[in-house]
Amino acid sequence: MSEPLLEARDLTKNYGTVEALRGASFTAYPGEVVSLIGDNGAGKSTLVKCLSGVEQPTSGTLLFDGKPLHLSSPNDARDRGIETVFQDLAVAPDLDPAANMFLGREILKPGVLGWLGVLDKKAMRRQAAEHFTRFGASLQSIDVPIAALSGGQRQSVAVARSVAWASKLVFMDEPTAALGVVQRERVLEVIKRVRDEGIAVVLISHNMPEVLSVSDRVEVLRLGRRVARFKAADTTVEELVGAMTGALSQEDAA
Repeated sequence: MSEPLLEARDLTKNYGTVEALRGASFTAYPGEVVSLIGDNGAGKSTLVKCLSGVEQPTSGTLLFDGKPLHLSSPNDARDRGIETVFQDLAVAPDLDPAANMFLGREILKPGVLGWLGVLDKKAMRRQAAEHFTRFGASLQSIDVPIAALSGGQRQSVAVARSVAWASKLVFMDEPTAALGVVQRERVLEVIKRVRDEGIAVVLISHNMPEVLSVSDRVEVLRLGRRVARFKAADTTVEELVGAMTGALSQEDAA
């Protein structure tokens, strides 16, 4: 196996007296789908926030391409080709899907108008429509505010936005939670396509059959620590659930 793209070693994260992470470790390799699973309160979302620059760990080590990594903000992560689909989607409800796609990356008109900060909305709409089509986001219109779309359509916009900009790694925190059957299958196909382009995908999900259908590896968090690692092809839903609940010991999982 190649060298890890992203590696976390013994991360802790404290919120006052609450220990959200208690020495959590995690590894992602280029061109793979690795799922991060665990029961509610296991620390999955906190770990993803620490790995994507939203939060800074209290202690521990982060490595990216084998070099020490410090992320002071999500922009630091984006500059390194790391994108995230957050569980709360992180979309701007009053803006249309095209504006959300280019949020923070707006295209300016050429020439003097660009110097004055005038947006090229036509170019953004055109490119956004291409991205949405490529990643299977079915939208009735890209000219209405995000708030007017269904929950599944908002989810599709958030997924398409992150995948479109990721060049190294993309985190997906419950990306299919609000989707119907057809949209869910499209997102899973997008995940596989992104992996085949050499980008690492980290999937956070409670849907164990979905995890096994799309993942190359699975890492399990329990009570703020990594307790097991599996090759998806060599494990079962029962083993994953056992590792999540503590019924399967770390030695058994190894």
